[in-house]
Amino acid sequence: MIHINQLQKFYGKVKAVDGIDLSVDAGELFAFLGPNGAGKTTTIRILTGLTRIGCGRVTLGGHDIVTDAQAAKRQCGLVTQHINLDSELSVRENLDLHGRLFAMDARRRRQKIEELLSYVELLDRADSLVKQLSGGLKRRLMIARALMHEPKILFLDEPTVGLDPGIRRRIWALIKRVQQDGATIFLTTHYIEEAEFLAGRVAFLDQGRIVALDNPQHLMARLGHWAVDQMNGEGMQTLYFADRDQAAAFTAAQDCGFTLRRVNLEDAFLSLTGKKVVS
Repeated sequence: MIHINQLQKFYGKVKAVDGIDLSVDAGELFAFLGPNGAGKTTTIRILTGLTRIGCGRVTLGGHDIVTDAQAAKRQCGLVTQHINLDSELSVRENLDLHGRLFAMDARRRRQKIEELLSYVELLDRADSLVKQLSGGLKRRLMIARALMHEPKILFLDEPTVGLDPGIRRRIWALIKRVQQDGATIFLTTHYIEEAEFLAGRVAFLDQGRIVALDNPQHLMARLGHWAVDQMNGEGMQTLYFADRDQAAAFTAAQDCGFTLRRVNLEDAFLSLTGKKVVS
């Protein structure tokens, strides 16, 4: 559904995206992880036509984003990391406007609006002004708006940024439902547990390059299954063990502070790049 070949993008002398090769299958939920400045948002902006491609080739649903740009864009819905709804319009009016922009006829717009408001549980707020909604409700409306024209691919750029954990979990459930209903989802996020929970495959991006690509379980298993965070004179050191018994045997012999926990996806990223996903 998404094919990227040797994608590059320069801003002056700075190479924001440095030779990405990637394919995402239909129905897959794929995640990009990386620190600020890694190239995640630039990549999504290129894929969705908001930033001009530098070098390379990208196709979406078989349509080239340069030579067949209009058809490629019709394949896509986009949820940006910043709220960009029209705050002076109602929930229903925001969806209706989006449908008009995609030349949907009036009957189909009305039908789709009702379907989506039910889908994201906003029917009771259909006539509320957007400026009256909470952050979580606005995020749900942005997902509904992105689905309005029935795209095959949904791009989610930091879709839960700034939300509290409880609301974030509700958005995760909605994203999973969208995937189960057949959409291909391309996700970027700073929340490591978000990618670990949602994604079938994850790419680690660092300085514009993909440094690892696999499913989350395989990436974590490269290190082991248990981690010990140990304080020493130089700060905190993390050691990895194949099983809990090995980790427990190690900690039993220590006389300094430590934390025993399961290996997570951020451990895998740190081991490859020396950087935290959030920076």
